[in-house]
Order: sequence, then structure tokens, then C-alpha cells
Amino acid sequence: MTTLKKLRFCDVFAGCGGLSLGLLQAGHEGIFAIEKSPLAFETLRFNLIEGAKHQFTWPDWLPKQAMTCEDLLSNFPEKISALKGQIDLIVGGPPCQGFSIAGRRDPADPRNKMTEQYLSLVGLLQPRFLAIENVAGFNMRFEGVGGVADELASAGKTSYAKFIAGKLEALDYHVYPGLVNCADFGVPQTRHRYLMICEKKEGFPKQDSLLQKLRESRHAFLSSKGLHTEHHITTHEAISDLEIEGKRLVPNQDSGISGFLEVEYTPPSEPTSFQKLMMRGSKGIAPNSRRLARHKAETKEYFKHIQSICRPGYSLSEHERELVGTKKHATTVLDRVRPAPTVTTLPDDILHYSEPRILTVRENARLQSFPDWFEFQGKYTTGGKQRKLECPRYTQVGNAVPPLVGEAIGQLLARRMLEIQQYSEQGEVLEEVTSI
Repeated sequence: MTTLKKLRFCDVFAGCGGLSLGLLQAGHEGIFAIEKSPLAFETLRFNLIEGAKHQFTWPDWLPKQAMTCEDLLSNFPEKISALKGQIDLIVGGPPCQGFSIAGRRDPADPRNKMTEQYLSLVGLLQPRFLAIENVAGFNMRFEGVGGVADELASAGKTSYAKFIAGKLEALDYHVYPGLVNCADFGVPQTRHRYLMICEKKEGFPKQDSLLQKLRESRHAFLSSKGLHTEHHITTHEAISDLEIEGKRLVPNQDSGISGFLEVEYTPPSEPTSFQKLMMRGSKGIAPNSRRLARHKAETKEYFKHIQSICRPGYSLSEHERELVGTKKHATTVLDRVRPAPTVTTLPDDILHYSEPRILTVRENARLQSFPDWFEFQGKYTTGGKQRKLECPRYTQVGNAVPPLVGEAIGQLLARRMLEIQQYSEQGEVLEEVTSI
């Protein structure tokens, strides 16, 4: 049997742990993760640092608490330097709001500077591989003056992605960039993301495209997960067992606030292949984060009106917005026979396909391919000025890299590592990764 080497990885800008979960499920070894939000880090800690199914090994010298990449570099420079050669992979999805097509693409957004801290860590650890995930706008042309825009112009680059690629090439990495649709890897959501996979040159020839190899692995990956390959997973296949209709409503138990209800959950008698995959490992225990929004009667009527005139799966047109009396562009009613649109951090962007309500956190998590045993922690929502400071459950889910995509990336890099081992003819005994 062909053996594959475990990669030792660290996750920077880890969020609640979607990308880390995927890599761990691919059989790799998590060393540590960095996340600045206490709420998101608590979810990461609960599931992947002190969890029952997966655990980072975690250095004794690093506190298990929320911190920034800047904190890590400033407070533990000698410890980080000592890890050089011991980390095979650094992954990170730097905060994407400064690049997002859905938001203001601001070249001076200070969050864009966080990518530079990522590069500093790369320079210290010099891992074999890097994986950077961001929104599609990461590779779009920046307009404006000042800050990052001036730096891009001086470097002769038109997008931040090209700028970062140039920096990584200067650090002796082959860079393989491209767009990936998460729906191609079993995620029931049309979520286009810019992916940059890099590997140390070290005398090894550059491949035609590692991203193309990732795309070519799609059928084998889906089959290994028991998922069909002829069409994308639909919203109904993903969340039909979480519908209200025909079920009893009971008090919600996991939000710490009284007055909220949730559907009393019982596993479906005939689950879809995707539901089977999401329920794997949950031992029949109901997933958490099923709290239903407390919609007023008039709100439900308003949602019914939207559902009656809106084309499922499409954002409201200008005419439809006039009919329902809203200026909000992003509202979309799910199409039960298609993947969902991109799950965002705002819960009211998406309406259920058959019920007049927004989705629960758990339904959004299903659309992001989080397994049911993964439990989200902290408050459900926030508002006002706290939106910029807090990362409640809906935000954690919307910001995450879908675990299935992370797992596909992890398998790709394991295969690539084996190719490198064979190419170099080192003859080392490799540790078997049985999950691939």
C-alpha cells in the first residue's frame, strides 16, 4: 500500500477552524493555530484543541488563547525561529473584507496588512508548503491611492494576489494560484474562492498546475466521501432534515437566553448521502446551534411575500426590490434543487426555500460542510459597533473555509509530498496516512 507522509501544519487567521478541521480529517498533524477573536477561538479550542475527535499537539510555550499573528511574532520570536524545519505547511485565510466584491474593496484597509505578518511567519518557518485562501476579489485590480495601492503600483502589480505571489516567489516558492468553486468538492454552496498553493523550489521542477490536479481529484474525492458526482449537492439534500414542518418545537438550550425555540431533532429515517456524511461521528446526538430566529408575524408575512415573487436561487432584482419595498440587494431565497449562494456573515441574506424564516446557524454550517459533531460556541449574533469587534456564531460560520475543501487540499498536498519524496529518492520510511 502506498504510504503518505503526515504534514505538520499551523493555521494563521484560523477563525473557528474550518480549514484546520479539513486538514486534520485528511490525516495531517496540527501544531498550533492563531486567531484573534475570543469567540471564534473558543469554538476552535472546544473542537480541535481540546476536542474528543481531533486535537492540535500545541507547544507548551504557547498560550491556548486568542491572539494576533503580530502577538505571536512579537512575544515568541525565539520559539518561532526554533520551529524552522519542523513545520511542513502554513495555511491561512487572511481577513478578506478589504478584498471582497460584496463589500468595499479598500486598498488601505488595515486588515490587508495582516497578510504581511503571514509572510513574516513564512520567512521564519520556511515550510515546504503554503496555502492561502481568500475571496475572488483578492485577485481583482485595486483602484485608488495611498497605502497598499501605492505599494502595488510601485511593484508593478495590479492586484494584491499578484503582489503576494511576487513576495512568495522572492522567498523561493513556486506559486500556483487560481479560482476554486467549493461546490465542486461536495459543499452545497456556490462559493468561489481564490486559492494560492505554494511549495518550496529547492531544485524541484514547477508543476503545470497543482490547482489543476486538485480539480482532477474531484471525482475520486467525492466518491471517497460517499457523495454523488453527477451534480452539485443541493440545499434540500443538505438541510431537509432540519426543517420545522412536521416537527415539535422545544426551548433552545445552548444560547443562554430564554425565549428562543429550536426544532426537536431526530435523525432522518432516510438521510441523503450528504446528511449521512455530516452525521458521521455524531452517534445520533442532535447537533447544536439550531436556535430559530424570533420572527414577528409581520416579518414572516414579509418573507412569504418575498418567497412568492423571488426567483429561487437569485438575489432580488431591482423590480422585485421595488415590489417588496427594500433596497437590500443580497436577499436570496434558497433554491431547493441547487446549491446555496455564498453563505455570508449576515444571517438575513438568505431565506429558507420553503419556510418564512432565515436559516439557523446549524443550517448555515451544513451549507459550509461542518459535520454535526462540530459545536459552535459563544453568542449567536451581534449588532451595531460590536459587528467590527465580535465574531458570533453566524459570523464564524460565514467566514470559515469549508472543511471539505480543506480536506481536499490536504489530500492534494499529501500526494504532492509523496511525489517529492520519490523524486528526491531519499528512501525514507514515511508515516502512513490511512485516511487518504
